Formats: sequence, structure tokens, C-alpha cells
Amino acid sequence: MPLSMTKIAYRSAGVDALRQWVESGAEAHMTTRYLPKRHAEMIGGSLYWIIEHAMVARSEILGFEQREDGRWTIRLAPRLILVHPRAKRAHQGWRYLEEEDAPPDLAPGDVAGDVLPIRLVRELGKLGLV
Repeated sequence: MPLSMTKIAYRSAGVDALRQWVESGAEAHMTTRYLPKRHAEMIGGSLYWIIEHAMVARSEILGFEQREDGRWTIRLAPRLILVHPRAKRAHQGWRYLEEEDAPPDLAPGDVAGDVLPIRLVRELGKLGLV
């Protein structure tokens, strides 16, 4: 199974802003300084977005390309898939995420209010309850 990664959506005000950016074109591009050593395993995996100390959504990883300035572009599918929020501490850069540690996708009906708010997930995570 493909390997995934986590990344903080540091410029997004929330899930709606992240969705607007990811779904604004044919592909979404995110840059990183270093190519992940396990990048070949990540194609077909997902980038799980962290907002307010919780993994809340994912985007499929399409590939990696080196830029002229030496940095790397991570090519993402133009679709944001919401997942069951899971508490996740902040970190710099990205981190690998194995499939068994990834939160499940939300079913279409779940987005209507059956899911805990992100801030509550974060607080429950601090208490070790989620």
C-alpha cells in the first residue's frame, strides 16, 4: 500500500480555505525543500492536512518534480477528501504516515454534523481521550 505524509496547512484559515486552494486548478502544487527519501512509495498515497492540531483532510499525491531553484514540488490531485478528525501535534515540514495510522475518510452524510469539531478533538487529544 502507498505511504502517506502529514503536513500542517499553515496558510489556511480553515478547511474551506484549504478546499478552495486545493480544488482551484487541474492540480495543486506544494513545495518542499527536500525530496522525501521514500518518495517512490508515496505516489498514490495521500498528504494528510493538519489544521488546529488535528488531521482533517487529505489530498492524493500524484508525483514529485524538482524545480529550477532546487526545491521540490509535490503534485496533488485537485480534490480535498475530509477525514474523521484525529488529534495531531504540530511539527515542522512533513512526516511519514503509515496506512494503519491514517484516519478513515468521512462518509458523505458525516459532514452534516456527526463529527466532533476540530477544537474539541484537539482538547480531547490533550487529555488522551481520542
